[in-house]
Amino acid sequence: MRRAPPPITSPDNPRFRALLKLQQSSRERRKANRSLLDGVHLTAAYLRHIGMPEELVVSASGLANAEIGALVAQTGLTVLVLSDGLFRELSSVTTPTGIVAVVQTPRPAAPPETPGPCVMLEDIQDPGNLGSILRSAAAAGVDEVYLSQRCVHAWSPRVLRAGMGAHFALRIYENVDLAAVIQRYQGTVFATKRGAPLAVFSADLRGRAGLLFGNEGAGLSAMLERLAHQIVSVPMPGNVESLNVAAAAAVCLFERVRQELEPARTTVSGGVGHVAR
Repeated sequence: MRRAPPPITSPDNPRFRALLKLQQSSRERRKANRSLLDGVHLTAAYLRHIGMPEELVVSASGLANAEIGALVAQTGLTVLVLSDGLFRELSSVTTPTGIVAVVQTPRPAAPPETPGPCVMLEDIQDPGNLGSILRSAAAAGVDEVYLSQRCVHAWSPRVLRAGMGAHFALRIYENVDLAAVIQRYQGTVFATKRGAPLAVFSADLRGRAGLLFGNEGAGLSAMLERLAHQIVSVPMPGNVESLNVAAAAAVCLFERVRQELEPARTTVSGGVGHVAR
């Protein structure tokens, strides 16, 4: 690592105050179109999938970390150094690794007129849930994600942390009119609902399939439930009231993976059995 400047120690420093506003306010992040990537893993994932960050912020003690040193050397950027106390205030994790990357928030082009296999999310509020769903979608090879206007901001520090770099392998469309997407969808949109007679394991999820999930407490709105092409359930033989939305999404996504990997199977589509090939 090249010789670093002396650390910033004052909480009134304007550069530190600007970074803190980005960390604390989704409105500020949207306005500036900037995100903070906290930690070695997220910073490395951004470098691998997207490119060069705008700025690297390192704690005074992080200067001695070999992984951080390698990342800094890879970028060639001059780092902004914060005292360990200020860095702990900036970091969104309990035990900071010592590096935060400031990046321009990746924005895909306008949503395609003909969406492909995708995940559609209505009013997901918990950052951990959203990050977990994004991670499952990326792992399952479904790279289009559509978020309604009242979903939590996809690029908040907590969502980024839960996504573990999945954001950079996805096209994430925020503030989307999901009803319009469903109405023009040239495939099958599946919504999950407890007690629906068609189990997700019997539905044909292969090909162009949209997986639609609703808010953690309220579930799907009545309008989107009516627009969905099929309503499926995740069978729950245990004595529980409901399944966490991130867990339900993972079940559906990887059931789709299982079906795509099978050469042929008997499925149910619209309640009619057929042999899929």
